[in-house]
Amino acid sequence: MSNVTLTVEGMSCGHCVSAVEKAVSGLGAAAKVDLQAKKVAVEYDESKVSLNAIKEAIEDQGYDVV
Repeated sequence: MSNVTLTVEGMSCGHCVSAVEKAVSGLGAAAKVDLQAKKVAVEYDESKVSLNAIKEAIEDQGYDVV
């Protein structure tokens, strides 16, 4: 398993947290959002999903991975 912490801009509420966590979990990864720090800690299996796919899933929800 790999762990990465992403900085994500545009999150401002509980709905944002749910949208990001749901998008990441839909790929078979786990995400924990720290709304105030604008950070998303992701745990994923590199053999099943790529980091780029995770970033794209978050961006597809309308947020910016920086």
